[in-house]
Amino acid sequence: MKQFEKFSVCMSVYKKDNLLHFKQAIESIINQTIPPNEIVLVIDGPIHDKLNIYVSKLQKQYNFITIIKLEENRGLGNALRIGIEKAKYNLIARMDSDDISVPDRFEKQLRCFDLDSNLSLVGGAIYEFIDTPQNVIGVRSCPLDDINIKKQIKYRSPFNHVTVMFKKYDILKVGNYQDLHFNEDYLLWIKLCSANCKFLNLINNLVYVRVGKEMYSRRGGIKYFKSELKIQKVLLDFKLINYLEFSLNVLIRLIVQVLIPNNLRAFLFKRFFRNKPKK
Repeated sequence: MKQFEKFSVCMSVYKKDNLLHFKQAIESIINQTIPPNEIVLVIDGPIHDKLNIYVSKLQKQYNFITIIKLEENRGLGNALRIGIEKAKYNLIARMDSDDISVPDRFEKQLRCFDLDSNLSLVGGAIYEFIDTPQNVIGVRSCPLDDINIKKQIKYRSPFNHVTVMFKKYDILKVGNYQDLHFNEDYLLWIKLCSANCKFLNLINNLVYVRVGKEMYSRRGGIKYFKSELKIQKVLLDFKLINYLEFSLNVLIRLIVQVLIPNNLRAFLFKRFFRNKPKK
């Protein structure tokens, strides 16, 4: 098999994570057609005993797993920033602690970087499921090429965060992750876009993402809206949108995230922001 560039995987785990789901996530990484050369696992504050025992076993069993323990919970953005800084390799893949990567995910992404040295980030589609990966309820696809990705970034995040693989050098160049609850990833994409980094999304499903039955209806509330408002201000500051686009974006979010009932919000998400799974 072709020798690709070495790469790291960056994950964060915290006290509310389910042990079984975490095991499935780890196994889906280790059992890749091209497994990572390093897994950087950030323990974001105190975790329960079962998780602690499993993490200790992982560290003993696999010498390529680096464990970073934070004394208190600092949030995903801060945990990822620390993990990125500690990663040994320039290529870094993101992974969440309760999702499942498809077996050839990393191989597909590594081939993209191998073919185009100018790429900064490669993402892909996700299949959202309840209980088991066989029960897919929604598909979130993203624009594929650099031009259309940068068009979408004006209105909504053009990547599925859990699918991305990127170059550490470019991430550090724009200031790394920052703490912005709900939107630490979107903020990073905006900064990369402003730095004229080159993007790509694969049409393929790269990750099965675990969701709850009420996930779509809960994509709202004042806290969510305030986070989105900050993102819109960043887009405006970086001159990626104008004042009219800013006003329209904020108005739409105010209506969808704050003013309408949960059941209508769920309908809108399923209708306009998700594709139906293929039979």
